[in-house]
Amino acid sequence: MDRPITRRDVLHGLAAAGAGALAGPLGLPAARAAAGSGATDYPPQWTGLRGSTDGTFEAAHALREGRAPQEAVDTGETYDLVVVGAGISGLAAAHFFRARSAGTPRILILDNHDDFGGHARRNEFVLPGGMQLLNGGTAEIDSPRPYSAVADGLLRELGVDVEALAARIPNPEFFRCTEAERAVFFDRETFGADKLVRGRNGRGWLDHLDEAPLNPAARADILRLERGAVDYLPGKSSAEKKALLATMSYHAFLRDVAHVDPQVLRFYERSSGGEFGVSIDAVSALDVWGFEGDFAPGMRGLRLAPGVIAGMGYTPSGYASTGGSYQLHFPDGNATIARLLVRSLIPAVAPPGSAEKLVTLRFDYGRLDEAAAPVRLRLRSTVLRARNEPAAGNAAAGVSVQYQRDGAVHQVRARHCVLACYNMLIPYLCPELPAAQKDALHQLVKSPLVYTSVALRSGSPLEGLRRIDCPGSYHEGLVTNPYMAVGDYRGPRNADAPLLVHLQRIPCQPGLKEKDQNRAGRTELLNTPYVEMERKVRDQLARMLAPTGFEPARDILGIMVNRWPHGYAHEFNPLFDAALPPTQQPHVVGRARFGRISIANSDSGGGAYTDVAIDQAHRAVQELLGDA
Repeated sequence: MDRPITRRDVLHGLAAAGAGALAGPLGLPAARAAAGSGATDYPPQWTGLRGSTDGTFEAAHALREGRAPQEAVDTGETYDLVVVGAGISGLAAAHFFRARSAGTPRILILDNHDDFGGHARRNEFVLPGGMQLLNGGTAEIDSPRPYSAVADGLLRELGVDVEALAARIPNPEFFRCTEAERAVFFDRETFGADKLVRGRNGRGWLDHLDEAPLNPAARADILRLERGAVDYLPGKSSAEKKALLATMSYHAFLRDVAHVDPQVLRFYERSSGGEFGVSIDAVSALDVWGFEGDFAPGMRGLRLAPGVIAGMGYTPSGYASTGGSYQLHFPDGNATIARLLVRSLIPAVAPPGSAEKLVTLRFDYGRLDEAAAPVRLRLRSTVLRARNEPAAGNAAAGVSVQYQRDGAVHQVRARHCVLACYNMLIPYLCPELPAAQKDALHQLVKSPLVYTSVALRSGSPLEGLRRIDCPGSYHEGLVTNPYMAVGDYRGPRNADAPLLVHLQRIPCQPGLKEKDQNRAGRTELLNTPYVEMERKVRDQLARMLAPTGFEPARDILGIMVNRWPHGYAHEFNPLFDAALPPTQQPHVVGRARFGRISIANSDSGGGAYTDVAIDQAHRAVQELLGDA
């Protein structure tokens, strides 16, 4: 339970009545505000359903189901490059292509969402006292590996000197907190009673575990796992232990090796969701250790040595013997990186200034797609086809790209194309791909997730708390927005001031294999109406904070539910994935260049991290332009 809120790179329709209800007493902008609506024509401030909203995926799902789109109308537009996907990888691809091209290339970026950044999404609230920000997806610059020269170089070119910024920004570690700052909410459906157990009087929550609705054996086992140092695999070397742990789930380790009470399994069941996108029965015990080091519950006494497993070349997820990257959290997460990229590509959207000054700048979304600009970003545009076209007559070889927008299908042409979209979609966009490549792309199943940002009228109900773990609830974790001072941005310091809280749901389906859990979770998210998700937010907060007199109708000022049915990129899982040579791994086979079409995104790098997305963008552009 030590790190349920992830650092990774993280419903059908919203009824009109629901949007109005969410505006609240402050009149916060309603979700999906109409274009041209003045103050509300600014997606980062739209409340309600965000992320993959209705209208962003239906055309793609129809393509997957074999329903042919209507005939495309050629717009007559021609470009040097069309990028499909305006996440960090797609934006970085446009940046690298422009840098490598002679003259001033014409670039079009297409994205199906109503905002750019992909999972690096900005949630912006205007509250009494000023602006407050949270990440609606990717939380921070942080990777299990050092950033490559390419990724580090891009950040520095954009004005992000991580070490210098980290020294200036008062940035408490975003996810960790002291034991006294933590609490656990036990819900009645799972544990028999609603109970918030928190630290107080200088003692942490574990010292008050006798208040939890758990049987005595379960309480003793949790204390043994959290604070003990038992070697549950005596007589084995570190290498032998690691080889064994790679073959068993963390659930099996707790049940069969640590021999915990069944209630303990329920307590930890979803604790792996924030990092791995699945419950503890679908992640290896070695990965849990590798991510948490020797502080994973029950792992401290194993005394495992760092490094790969000899003979397997396998490094546990989240751990690298070379050490991790530098770390930096902007108030809106890595949305700041996406915004820096967009401003670099399309300077008209925001005035110049440092990365710190950018935090509070409002972008002019009306300037994203201007005909005279060399780089254009077109939102609400779902690509349906990307096809290599041979030279014909006076026309040079290139790529035709068809996309749907406002109910019509349009076609543009380009010399090159980078597909920086979900890799599972690419076989439908390019049906001419070789069968082996399409099969590899289909294997890259992403983990679904929900990041919910809630504006509270006052932070006083959570005073003294940074985090609440909710092992049985709809959202399995809550963290409060930390105080930050960046440029002109100032977070709240007064406990009575309005406060943003971040809630997370990973729709795990225990009992299934990893990819089946992901598919089932995605189906759940797409079939849960927004009004039901909002009801669950209000119900959970009301029950957790009931002793403080919290009333959702009065104390909640706004809600943004960032729904990501396709969230984390798939990473190697030793329980289910074959240990293949690098050239045969699905993400490597799947990303092969296809004529004038190359493929990017974190999917292609086998890692759900921002540096992976940047590195894959660079590779994709290199493949297209070579040494030219």
